[in-house]
Amino acid sequence: MIIADTPEKIELYRMHVLHKMLKLEMLGIKFKSGMPTAYSAIKKEYNLKGSRQKVYDTMTAIINTIQQREGEA
Repeated sequence: MIIADTPEKIELYRMHVLHKMLKLEMLGIKFKSGMPTAYSAIKKEYNLKGSRQKVYDTMTAIINTIQQREGEA
């Protein structure tokens, strides 16, 4: 079991959740109405632009980079 006990780990966990939500949105699954989509939340918080696929690919790269840096530390 992984414990997110630091602000950095909590943020990484949140990034993973948004990343997976975006993947589900791309597959056609809709979440609660009135709630912003993961796509719009990611674009706003991380200042990303482009299609859902481009945003998904960029988030994948960001998460992988962070995980590699944590692995080195």
